[in-house]
Amino acid sequence: MQRTGDLKLIQELNRSIILKTIRYYGPISRSEIAKKNNISPTTVTSAVRRLLRDGLVCEDGVGKSNGGRKPVLVRFSPDSRFLIGVSISNSAIKIAEMNLAAEVCRKKVFPVRALALAGQSIISYVLKSIDQFLSEYSSLTKCIGISIISPGIVDAVQGVIRYNSKLRLKDIPLKEIVERRFKLETWLENDANAIVLAEKRFGKYKKFKNLIYITIGDGVGAGIVINGSIFRGRNGGAGEFGHTSIDRNGIYCDCGNRGCLEHYINWPTIYSKILSFIDQGRNTMILELAKGDKNLVTPAIFRYALKKNDQLAKEITKDIAIYLATGIVNLINLFNPDIIILGGKVAYDNGFLLSQVNKLVHQQALSILADKLEISPTSLGEDFRMIAAATIPIQKIFNFSISS
Repeated sequence: MQRTGDLKLIQELNRSIILKTIRYYGPISRSEIAKKNNISPTTVTSAVRRLLRDGLVCEDGVGKSNGGRKPVLVRFSPDSRFLIGVSISNSAIKIAEMNLAAEVCRKKVFPVRALALAGQSIISYVLKSIDQFLSEYSSLTKCIGISIISPGIVDAVQGVIRYNSKLRLKDIPLKEIVERRFKLETWLENDANAIVLAEKRFGKYKKFKNLIYITIGDGVGAGIVINGSIFRGRNGGAGEFGHTSIDRNGIYCDCGNRGCLEHYINWPTIYSKILSFIDQGRNTMILELAKGDKNLVTPAIFRYALKKNDQLAKEITKDIAIYLATGIVNLINLFNPDIIILGGKVAYDNGFLLSQVNKLVHQQALSILADKLEISPTSLGEDFRMIAAATIPIQKIFNFSISS
């Protein structure tokens, strides 16, 4: 005799498969859903009834008749529910309302860097920012929860930020804190892991099984997908690419090591170099673009100067490309990926950096491992961090599995 638990498991699995089919092929009839998945029409009818009740799908016209009554079609309804995506970084807290297609409906940015927040103060600021964002809703009945992505070592299963050296966070049970405060289901994930998963689910790189996403911003990290699953390591620490050492006598890092890669390629390093060269009297359009105010120099201005062939911007980029390529060669020789994706506010829309890294990597890596390897830009657009945050709960809805 089949146990009740087994039956419930099968029903949930069937419902997930049916919802996935409606999402990809809708508007679609119930009979077509049954045929595509080799599931009985009765099972499909029951599952669709539940999905209609939950608001995840809606009826959308009628299809062609095959001799009998015209079938009623159903389609996915991404705006029937929403989630709150939260991105934590060293420079800002970004919060957005996202629909179930990972599309941004409303977004706010809460600056961090100027406030010099770290430790418990950054956690308090995150909670205050979420509270302010949610205060604009009269009802949260259609909100499925809050999804948070953060740099550092994150235990996604327990919902704990294990370690972040720059923000001085250690063993922070952020999932529990947020759920207790806002009474909404909460997910917590490392930002690079979430972004590589988003590239796999919503980006241009669905066909690849082995991907490495490298984010270059205030810090440097990597999200690694092996055989279609996120590789987390023993306690969530896999992918700390920025804390791989490239110089044993190099710059001291907050993590306790020396010569960590991120100190040679991240935005604070680039910004410091720009200011140093300007103080030395170097000619560059960067200062002009910042209206003469060095405090207004941003990654977007730096990238724009690159596109306009600014020699100082090109010189700095060539320098960081050497260090970045060295780190990437190590990743290639360790993991032999199908593709490496570059993102973050330094690499986003930065074709010059991409071309320099491509050239250097293919010169230095083992030729058999670099053969046919693609090094490509992020495909998610400017809202990549918010899309990444949304991907975590959306995967739970569309795939009956626990993130590996």
